[in-house]
Amino acid sequence: MTFIYCFLPVVCVCYFAFKNRTWRNAVLLVASLIFYSWGEPSFAALMILATFIAYIGGLLMSKTRFLYYRSFIFVITVILITANLFIFKYFNFVIENIEAITGSAYSFEKIALPIGISFYTFQILSYVIDLYRKEVAVQKNFFKLLLYVSLFPQLIAGPIVRYKTIENEIDNRTESLDAVAVGTRRFILGLSKKLLISNGAARIVEIIYAGDPNEFGTLMYWLAAISYALQIYFDFSGYSDMAIGAGKIFGFNFLENFDHPYTALSITEFWRKWHISLSSWFRDYIYIPLGGNRVGKGRWVFNILIVWALTGLWHGASWNFVLWGLYFAVFLIAEKLFLGKLLSKLPKFIQWIYSAFVVVVGWVIFYQDKMDELIKTLSMMFSLVPTNFTRMVANDSEIFTALIFIPLGIICMLPISNWLEKGKERSDLAKNVLSLVLLALCVAFVLSTKFNPFIYFRF
Repeated sequence: MTFIYCFLPVVCVCYFAFKNRTWRNAVLLVASLIFYSWGEPSFAALMILATFIAYIGGLLMSKTRFLYYRSFIFVITVILITANLFIFKYFNFVIENIEAITGSAYSFEKIALPIGISFYTFQILSYVIDLYRKEVAVQKNFFKLLLYVSLFPQLIAGPIVRYKTIENEIDNRTESLDAVAVGTRRFILGLSKKLLISNGAARIVEIIYAGDPNEFGTLMYWLAAISYALQIYFDFSGYSDMAIGAGKIFGFNFLENFDHPYTALSITEFWRKWHISLSSWFRDYIYIPLGGNRVGKGRWVFNILIVWALTGLWHGASWNFVLWGLYFAVFLIAEKLFLGKLLSKLPKFIQWIYSAFVVVVGWVIFYQDKMDELIKTLSMMFSLVPTNFTRMVANDSEIFTALIFIPLGIICMLPISNWLEKGKERSDLAKNVLSLVLLALCVAFVLSTKFNPFIYFRF
């Protein structure tokens, strides 16, 4: 509510009060730093320091003509930026595993995880790497580079915006009333996904996984798995829509991050449609430099396993995320070697069932960060434990109220908007009325409950 009715309107008024590009950028930069500092100002200082390292590294790389020195500066810059991510995100994880292996106990104060550190670190690295590859020009103004890194629309929940995507828009972008209207509608759409569908599905997940397994049984555990698949999709795609919409209000055009991934007919296709900014980042900056698929079969398999282990670890400092990444790596390798040809001969509905099944099970691995809970959940899903509906209703009937979000989520995950655009063009008035109705429903939801889980706090 503070963001929708205070922060964003004030920023818009201050931003459009100026005509000069420099002042508009200054408003956005100050607003972004205030936004990130809202919870803990010291973490904003950490982000500024990481950006400054990239800025100095970039200037030094641009000034030297010798490849050896340029490469040396590049490696040192990448190490320093990556070390920042390692210390704040993975140091605790490493120490805990050393303690578990050695049986020793080390006295150390756990390091707090700065929100969004994985997103902004990958954005900074994209600038440094592309600059080293001479795909972008060096940014000589530190505050413009900091504006790119700290832009509040996508700062804490993505998508990962590469510097090359908005390099020209930092100084040469166009704002318009039409863009503000389109951006506002997109923002409200994302807000609706998050509050009206994702949070509703999350309630089902919470109730079932916190309850007695013998009460809920196999059927309800599958319902929880499907609900979490809907929750994480509408949560993350909702935040991406909000970022794209808010960016468009200020003249920035971020790339799409989701392309109806639950309509995919294979795991390969799913990962072309899900979190596109992350998948493409690992492809361009890790997979291809390792050799991609231009190497022998054994090395190619190794490349896939490394990339997907890192992809899993990017999501959180926990072994279940590594397992989750390797789980998908196995299916991607199998599809490339033989499974893809077999799937292509089957009816599309069977292909979709296969893809949906693999993805839903994968999200269970993603959700359960304790191995004993993961084993228990998977064993419940693949056994035949009956559901005690009488006890379930007596203990918590709220789950039946929340069930409406399952069919709603399934309908909304389909490319409905694409189908509508092919028909008769809708007037802006109708779009605006629909957006206002959705906004009113979102406000009513916020006022009626404090239940608002944030999945991406780990990032």
